Amino acid sequence: MRVLVALGGNALLRRGEALTVKNQRRNVKIAARALAPIAHEHELVISHGNGPQVGLLALQAAAYAPGSHYPLDLLGAQTEGMIGYIIEQELGNLMPPEQPLATILSMVEVDPGDPAFSAPTKPIGPIYNKHEAEILARDKGWNMAMDGNHYRRVVASPRPRRIFETRPIRWLLEKGCIVICAGGGGIPTAFKAGRDLAGAECVVDKDRASALLANELGVDLFMMATDAKAIYLDWGSPKQRPIRAISARDLKKMSFPAGSMGPKAEAAVEFVQRSGRRAVIGALADLEGMLAGESGTQIRDDKAAMEVG
Repeated sequence: MRVLVALGGNALLRRGEALTVKNQRRNVKIAARALAPIAHEHELVISHGNGPQVGLLALQAAAYAPGSHYPLDLLGAQTEGMIGYIIEQELGNLMPPEQPLATILSMVEVDPGDPAFSAPTKPIGPIYNKHEAEILARDKGWNMAMDGNHYRRVVASPRPRRIFETRPIRWLLEKGCIVICAGGGGIPTAFKAGRDLAGAECVVDKDRASALLANELGVDLFMMATDAKAIYLDWGSPKQRPIRAISARDLKKMSFPAGSMGPKAEAAVEFVQRSGRRAVIGALADLEGMLAGESGTQIRDDKAAMEVG
């Protein structure tokens, strides 16, 4: 079976943790232990987020050269290499020596006219208090928004149109390689007038890009690993309860926050309705149960009944 696992931010950095190499490597070790059983039995594609990392690189670049601008596409490419390297190393340590792994720098096309460019919603970088956020907004011109109880920088997150490296990813899978790709939603690019491809100043949501990739690769199961054990009804209230199973049609009717569960729900709907196959949203620690259909929120075709609690 061909499986795509999209690793959420908890696989690399838990909310509120310092963005250090030590913390990231410790969290990737945990992710690798959850991924290894799947990799032993199935073809595995891994995508991942990069919000904290790309935000940190933006801060580092601004500190090094305050008068210059390092675009988000270049910073995204850097994070793909950095995070892919750590995942390759930690997962490779749990696999047989002959198991090949490869990280593919993945360019994603976006529409420069996408309305998302005028309505930034994607959080990146570390968390700030209100005073720090106001200073950054004033001095750097960044858009800042609430993320939980703190503030983070938000950037445009347009929809992905295609992933340029789909064919080489498929070729590697056919040779038995574990592939890490579309990191951080891929490197955002857009066509100028004519056929000139250039970077785009945005961050593509990794779940939306992963759904696109899952459909293009014809995967059998699309899993999104996040902080939560499932999608919840009445989230944050005393009445909250997990959705165990739901049809893509019913999930599409629901509304979730744009900066968190919203893109995951949309990605699951897009994959299931296009492929007729299964998607799952749940916790990283529950990957094996999600694979078996026993954990997380199982999103199936339009004949599936909703199971809650």
